[in-house]
Amino acid sequence: MSTDPGAGRMAPGTSRLEERGASGLMALVEGFLIARDAIRANRIRSLLTVLGVAVGVSVVVAIGALMTGLRESVMTAFEAAGPDNFVVTRFDFTSLTVGDRNDRPPWWGKPEIEAEEARRLDALPSVQDALYDLNQFQVDIAFETEVMEDVLGSGTSAGWSAYQAGDFVVGRDFTPAEVEQNRAVVVLSTGLSEQLFGQRDPIGRRIRVSNPFRGTQEPFTVIGVYELEENIFSGALRNWAVFPWTAAVRRLRQSTFQAQILVVPADSVSAQRAQDDVVAAMRGMRGLGPREENNFSLLASAQIVDLFNRLTAVFFLVILLLASAGLLVGGVGVIGIMLISVTERTREIGVRKAIGATRREILWQFLVEASVLTCGGAAVGLMIGWGMAATVARFTPLPAAIPAWAVAAALGMAALSGMLFGLLPAYRASRLEPVAALRFE
Repeated sequence: MSTDPGAGRMAPGTSRLEERGASGLMALVEGFLIARDAIRANRIRSLLTVLGVAVGVSVVVAIGALMTGLRESVMTAFEAAGPDNFVVTRFDFTSLTVGDRNDRPPWWGKPEIEAEEARRLDALPSVQDALYDLNQFQVDIAFETEVMEDVLGSGTSAGWSAYQAGDFVVGRDFTPAEVEQNRAVVVLSTGLSEQLFGQRDPIGRRIRVSNPFRGTQEPFTVIGVYELEENIFSGALRNWAVFPWTAAVRRLRQSTFQAQILVVPADSVSAQRAQDDVVAAMRGMRGLGPREENNFSLLASAQIVDLFNRLTAVFFLVILLLASAGLLVGGVGVIGIMLISVTERTREIGVRKAIGATRREILWQFLVEASVLTCGGAAVGLMIGWGMAATVARFTPLPAAIPAWAVAAALGMAALSGMLFGLLPAYRASRLEPVAALRFE
């Protein structure tokens, strides 16, 4: 027996909290070392467990990267087109609800947007441009033997390029006089021009434009080729044509049922002031009283972005739940592997308990081992997700990039699932009696 009077005492200046912290750090290091040795001893089994977790993590990370890239692309496209621009429409499609199909929608009785209203809005000091637009419709366009079907057509006022970021490759826009005179002129996209004319000069060429839904066909003269500023939508919309709205109505018999006014605020005023002036002018033109609701709607870019965010949030939540199911499958694999590990190492647990290991230390040992497996799976999943995001960013216009929150979420979910799924095997190991464990063969 020791006769040292200082035996069992703490060193001067050392608190019990520091001693507990040191022993906790040693237990953590020891747990990692034991986990490393156990994983090395069962490489194939551990590898399969890691891959099971990696699949769920890689899906979470890849979806996070895709959604982040998609949102950035959409925001860039709206900013390029003018973040302060807005549209005067017959109704707000972002607030539509599904009702009885036998009932007409509440906006059915609202009056159509008129061209005269666009002209009067264009005269407001706070408005730079107010463009009358028929919205989009489909036409067939032919030149000699080349026929392009289902081309996206648009009938609008002169100066529409102020609302569509891009440049004229060749030619020009139609003038206000050509709109007033119902001239049969058209501006084509670069993709459509290449399809119809190849390397030939498109300016002055006569093309045949058909509206299959109205049964009309008219010749139009190409006066310009326009290329949209590159964004997420420009790659998908290659073939389109812009007509004077008067020619679209009178020559192609396009309806004004969904007509709208594209408004570009003046540089010297705020978007809110321009919207207030437009609302006041529209109410005055339509003779609405102070207590009457608007029979038109204003749709700003921010509303469309908000709608996009809501839709993508729901989509991402569904994908995240599916990915979590994959992570759950990997967690069940962790439980199975750890239960087998406890059974195989029963004698080892008995020896450790016989030489003084506490129940808490045994519990901690197996929790650390389970967490090492799941965190290893998370690391592999992050690499797979990064590779998927890099591939998408390289071969598509979508700038997919892994956000920091996706990395934190993946690692956090992996560590938490490791602790949770390793709890049952760890508890079972800590409850083993030393004598019974030493007798186990």
